[in-house]
Amino acid sequence: MVFSTQIFLLWFLPIALLGYYALPVRFRTLWLTATSYLFYGWARPEYCLLLLGVTVLSYVATARMDAATTPAVRRRWLVASVTISLGALGFFKYAGMLATWLRTTLGWVGLSPDAVPALSIVLPIGISFFTFQAISYTVDVYRGHGRPARRFLEYASYIALFPQLIAGPIVRYEWIEHDLHSRQHSWGKAWLGLRFLGFGLAKKALLADTFALGVPAGFGPEDPGFVGAWVGTLSYTLQIYFDFSAYSDMAVGLGLLLGFRFPKNFDSPYRSASITEFWRRWHISLSSFLRDYLYIPLGGNQRTAVRTYVNLMIVMVLGGLWHGASIVFLLWGFWHGALLAIERALGDRHPLARLPRPLAIGVTTLLAMIGWVLFRAEDLTMAARVLGAMFWPSSFALPALVHPALYALLPLGFAVCWWAPNSWEWAHRASWGRAVSQAVLIALSLFTVLAYAQSPFLYFQF
Repeated sequence: MVFSTQIFLLWFLPIALLGYYALPVRFRTLWLTATSYLFYGWARPEYCLLLLGVTVLSYVATARMDAATTPAVRRRWLVASVTISLGALGFFKYAGMLATWLRTTLGWVGLSPDAVPALSIVLPIGISFFTFQAISYTVDVYRGHGRPARRFLEYASYIALFPQLIAGPIVRYEWIEHDLHSRQHSWGKAWLGLRFLGFGLAKKALLADTFALGVPAGFGPEDPGFVGAWVGTLSYTLQIYFDFSAYSDMAVGLGLLLGFRFPKNFDSPYRSASITEFWRRWHISLSSFLRDYLYIPLGGNQRTAVRTYVNLMIVMVLGGLWHGASIVFLLWGFWHGALLAIERALGDRHPLARLPRPLAIGVTTLLAMIGWVLFRAEDLTMAARVLGAMFWPSSFALPALVHPALYALLPLGFAVCWWAPNSWEWAHRASWGRAVSQAVLIALSLFTVLAYAQSPFLYFQF
């Protein structure tokens, strides 16, 4: 189910909220868990069994780990819990890719590819997010950074919370432990939640889906030419920005309506003056997860300089593969890992550090855009075709499918990214003028939702 659809906005959400507030407090967590499973299983009910399985097994393994009396037993339960979560993620996300690679390899060496069956596995929506939450819960309890859940129902609600279940943020149990068993509700929190929800809906319906119309100009089966490649890349750069920002805002808003305070997951990343700063602002919960559960255990920056650069590369390449099982995601991770390592190695001698901040922001955005080409391309051939047309063009023809208005909207979109106050700045500064302007935005957004079919959020695929 998609937040920016009629079924969610006009039916699911009102019923979920009315039921939640109508029930006695002791039944609200049960209602929230049940509605979250309904939300998750709306299109594919069978995947609720996967969600429940990961929840039960990680809960039991963590409880046994916490009750263990020796370090060796604790480690065994830790390994078991993490293996269960990663095993589920690995099978659904990478088994098909590995089977394809094996079949290709067998063909290269003259053997029959049929020795390995071709796998066509439908990726469960949000599996990357709820498995990472299960892992963070277990590891935090093992490290002594958090306590086991008091009741299974609270833990099940934590894993399945529909506001952030299918595209984040990756919320750690300790961050919302108090809210899970003792939520506080107020009109102020509810109004703040509605403001975030309205901002997110407007970004998705009015901005992200509008810029999505320009993406095919660059990412099609034919050579896009110079103009088409740049229009497609610029459009995707804005689409993914407003799309992910929209989901993050709506998740925060829905959480506030239900009494939860989720962390900021998106902080105007295109205002970054370096790739290092970019990753402090883009998908903050994923960046912090990779730092705390992968980069630091690998040694972080506490060993040799070379080992630090290797650790950065490992983390970003695995982060790329987390987004998808393909060579383009791997190269996207490699690109960002290399940029981070170079910035780390050069420090104040890095060219970006010597530029005026506005110019450094522009260059950083361009470097991120090159990465987005890899991120968006269906395969390496498409990525090479788009990048080649951008920097070594052979044609300057205007793309036929691009509406002329888009050429004016693109610079306006970047102006919003670079200079306009972000949602967190707007939402916490209430005034009558802002309330009226937001009401107009919400009305336009609802009209758009009712009049046109809405596309899923881009991060649903991960």
